[in-house]
Order: sequence, then C-alpha cells, then structure tokens
Amino acid sequence: MEHKSVQTYYGEVLQSSDDLQTNACCTPDAMPAHMKAVLSQIHDEVLTRYYGCGLIAPLSLEGMRILDLGCGAGRDVYALSAMVGESGYVVGVDMTPAQLDVARTHQEYHADKFGYAQSNVAFHHGYIEQLGDLDIEPGSFDIIVSNCVINLATDKAAVLRGAHHLLKEGGEMYFSDVYADRRVPQVMAQDEVLYGECLSGALYWNDFLTLARGAGFADPRQVEARPLTIENPKLEQRVAPLKFLSATYRLFKLAGLEPACEDFGQAVIYKGSIPHAPHVFALDDHHVIETGKVFPVCGNTWMMLKETRFAAHFEFIGNFNTHYGIFAGCGGESPFEIDGESAATSCC
Repeated sequence: MEHKSVQTYYGEVLQSSDDLQTNACCTPDAMPAHMKAVLSQIHDEVLTRYYGCGLIAPLSLEGMRILDLGCGAGRDVYALSAMVGESGYVVGVDMTPAQLDVARTHQEYHADKFGYAQSNVAFHHGYIEQLGDLDIEPGSFDIIVSNCVINLATDKAAVLRGAHHLLKEGGEMYFSDVYADRRVPQVMAQDEVLYGECLSGALYWNDFLTLARGAGFADPRQVEARPLTIENPKLEQRVAPLKFLSATYRLFKLAGLEPACEDFGQAVIYKGSIPHAPHVFALDDHHVIETGKVFPVCGNTWMMLKETRFAAHFEFIGNFNTHYGIFAGCGGESPFEIDGESAATSCC
C-alpha cells in the first residue's frame, strides 16, 4: 500500500473518529483515572481526530524526552506533554499534513492549559520508515511511543530499526498496534479500506517478534492485549478467516539482554514510589510486582529494571555471578524436562 493512500484516508476520508468503519483504531473506554484527568484537558478538535487503539503512557515519565511515531493530530503528544512536565519534551512525527495542521494549531492552547511558560512539544512532517531523514539526533530519546500506526507503515522493519537508533541506551519503545493470527494475504493487503482501518497492514504476531529482535530489541515484552471484533459484518467477511488483536508491547534498548530468560538467582523489591502505582508495578503481563514483596526475576527483567529509569524505585538482590539455567515459567522449554519431570535417558 502506498503512502498516498494512507494520507488520503486519514487526511480526507476520515474527518473524525466517528467515520471509522471498524473498532480496530479505537481505544477501550477503561483507562486509569490520571489518564482521564489529562485527556479531559485536551482540545476537542484534537480529540475528535484521534485514531489510536491503545494507551501509550507508561509510568515514570517526569522529565522524559519522548518521540511519538505517527502522532496524527497530537492527542497522545499533548497528553504525554502534561505527564513529562515542563522539563520534559515530546516530539511528534506524522506524514499527513492535514493532521499536523490540527496538532500545530493548538500548541499554545495546551501550554496555557498545563500552566507552562512555553510549549514543550514539536511536530515534524515525515515518514516513520525514514526517521534518519529527520533532523533528530540519534540516541536522544528516553521513550518512543506509537499508537496503532506501525501497521500502516510500508516497511515495519525500518520503523523498528529507526526507533532503536534514536533511543538512548536503557530507553524503551512502548507502543500499541494491531496484529494478525497469520500472515495477511497479498490481495487483502491491497484493500485500501481494510488497510486504512488498521487491519490488512497488520503483522503476523510471530513475524513482529522476529523483526523486533532483528532491530536490536532482544526480549520483546507484551504488556496487554485484547481481541478485535471488527463489528462491521461486510468487513468481517472480507478479512475472514483471519483474527486480529490489539496489543501493547515494550521493547528495551539494552545491549546485554539475552535471547531467553536466564536464571541467576536474582530478585527485586518494588518500593511503591512510582506515581500512580503505589501498590503494584506491572512491567508486562507476567511481571506484576507487589510493593515490598521479594520478587524473583530472570537476568533480562533485572536489567529492564536496574539499567533504566525504573532503577531508583527498586531494591536489587543478587548478581550475575552464578547461572542456574533457564528461568522456570518464562525462559522457554528445557530439553532436560518433559511434562515437568526430568527427561529419562534411553538407548538406541
């Protein structure tokens, strides 16, 4: 699918979120109270031109420098600008001039709304597959976000490589997107409506994991996922038998991450000090860490907490001196275990 088709769909065909034909580019109603409070301050015109599929506001954002890939009319940019504070900075990139015009119109409005002396956001016109062409310094962002946009990109691998290049060491890519349960047939991928509705450009989930690792993100972590029901009978028939889901992933730029979760006998204790998370911190969908509780972790998870912006919020137990093999429960299958028992030897 060409860029021009997507630009037309989002710049001319869609005038508000009400014009969408499926629920793929829609965010579920449930969201944290602090997010609702921030979004209530966003200008109405910006809100009506929102086409995301998830929440892309990870915790501990004060003072962070954030890049939003495919920012559209700027809803997430402005929400994040409130969360990073006046000392933080948020940059949005989008290829659709009509969307950027809306975003730029309301910069002063949001600076005034959040009580800032000057705007802490900037917008760039460009393609997320060609981030190297933008006047942006490599390794200059703490966090890169994206909300239901990478599926629209013509070269997903290039997007991930570019994001890795722009992140600081210890930074993360935290984004929501649509994924398919199998590879999308070529004829479906050429359907402009299905593509614009964030369906036929979706990656097969296992291909995404391969691309992420190839770009340098060694251990992709799924934060949450929900099935997409389409809710348009005609379009449901056109995509059948494929199934789709919206998922949020976090990808850390850490040079020492291993391909599998390895056990070094380590553990962490969460201090409960991250704003809006006094009782529990969820790193991903299988690392939900209660405040004050000793929580065993693999080496990769240890690094994701100790060598990132989260370090000050944890106590760390152990080191990398002794390796105990694969981490039970999330490190992959060991050939030494069959159905949870030690494998028996046999002769030929």
